[in-house]
Amino acid sequence: MVLGACLAACGASTATNTDAPPPGQVVGKGLQGLILKQKPAPALKLRNYTGHRVSLSTMRGKAVLVTFVYTHCPNVCPLIVSNLAAAYHRLGPLDREVSIVAVTVDPRRDSPSAVRSFLAARDANGTMDYLLGSLKQMRRVWKAWDVGVSVDTKSPIVGHSAIVYGITASGRVAVVYPSNFSPAQIVHDVPLLLRLDYES
Repeated sequence: MVLGACLAACGASTATNTDAPPPGQVVGKGLQGLILKQKPAPALKLRNYTGHRVSLSTMRGKAVLVTFVYTHCPNVCPLIVSNLAAAYHRLGPLDREVSIVAVTVDPRRDSPSAVRSFLAARDANGTMDYLLGSLKQMRRVWKAWDVGVSVDTKSPIVGHSAIVYGITASGRVAVVYPSNFSPAQIVHDVPLLLRLDYES
């Protein structure tokens, strides 16, 4: 897929894509992130923090946003989750046509109770699924999604790819957003992800 270059320890500055619009701005009619050569989204089937099974394959027909975060992150992950939740709240009736999925990069500490508190603090309850699993399960998922994860056992900080994937209604990855995307960019792109499938 992409983006070993976006590996960033939360708490440090993240790499940004110079081809994407400036944060907070919606530019033109096209997708607002880095447009990718489309390919089917990798499989994703895990339990969420409430214990329910979630599968990306059941989300066909919706625009889907997938990100990889952790609850103890000092700044980048809270920003991503807060902005995704803000976008969801701004979609109005269109919120029924979008699914937001957050996937842990810290399975040791991302407990259901930690996730519940993390989402509540960011007005994100009810806006997204937050998926959990064992380290073995998560390593397979990270590899499939080309997500870099770097854990230093002497530090509470987890380095990881701080991005959001935008997936079309037909299940193809079409765009990736850097961590400093704005809610307005997501609100703009959801209708495009619902109706447009770019040639791969």
